[in-house]
Amino acid sequence: MLKYVDTDIVFQEFPDEVTLAINLSNCPCRCPGCHSTFLWKDVGDALTPEAIEKLLNEHGERITCIGFMGGDSEPEAIDRLAAYMRMQHKEIKVGWYTGRTTIAAEIQLPHFDYIKVGPYIRHLGGLDSRRTNQHMYRITEDRKLEDITNLFWKK
Repeated sequence: MLKYVDTDIVFQEFPDEVTLAINLSNCPCRCPGCHSTFLWKDVGDALTPEAIEKLLNEHGERITCIGFMGGDSEPEAIDRLAAYMRMQHKEIKVGWYTGRTTIAAEIQLPHFDYIKVGPYIRHLGGLDSRRTNQHMYRITEDRKLEDITNLFWKK
């Protein structure tokens, strides 16, 4: 079962979006240098459609995107929640941060607007580094991955 520890309204995780970031626990990636090691444990509240509705009732007027931050232990559950958002809240974009190097086979691209792929490797930096191993993709209307990582780089 997917569990979330906390949420935050963020402005830099997905380009040009005001995002309700949902931090998911039980991360199997355990990246060295991770800034969120508290998410390695299997803790928190169940992330269900009902929980999402409660979060949207609290924050929905302020956001343009919902971001699932993690969930690598249960990609099929991430996909189900993304599909739920597509059906119930078409006006809100959907993003996912995975620490894996590839997108799980259970993920159906039409359920998402953005997917960030890649573990955090300290010496390469995050998305704002030109040396990063991570990639941010926008899912196009024809279900292709458009690499938009460069939008995060400092000029």
